[in-house]
Amino acid sequence: MILEAAFLFVKPDFAAQFEIDFAKASQYISSIDGYLGHTLQKCLEVENKYLLLVDWNTLEDHTVGFRTSEAYLEWKNILHHYYEPFPVVEHFETVFENKK
Repeated sequence: MILEAAFLFVKPDFAAQFEIDFAKASQYISSIDGYLGHTLQKCLEVENKYLLLVDWNTLEDHTVGFRTSEAYLEWKNILHHYYEPFPVVEHFETVFENKK
């Protein structure tokens, strides 16, 4: 499993509408083969900062399967205008995990 992580900085005064539109856009990312789930976390210390975490089966499911799809174009049209600056997206794989 691959974890995609991105800090999203939403333009001031747009957080409420961003959250509504994010829920709508979620149908597009979740339609992609290899998608396993995602969460959006809101930062408590920094206003308008969010953390997007997406679980993918493989890196290519995100970088090729999603990013080259029609679904990505819909996702982009709904969400990308909210970001300032545009987010850096990184990918991680688990090397250790301990859950209770």
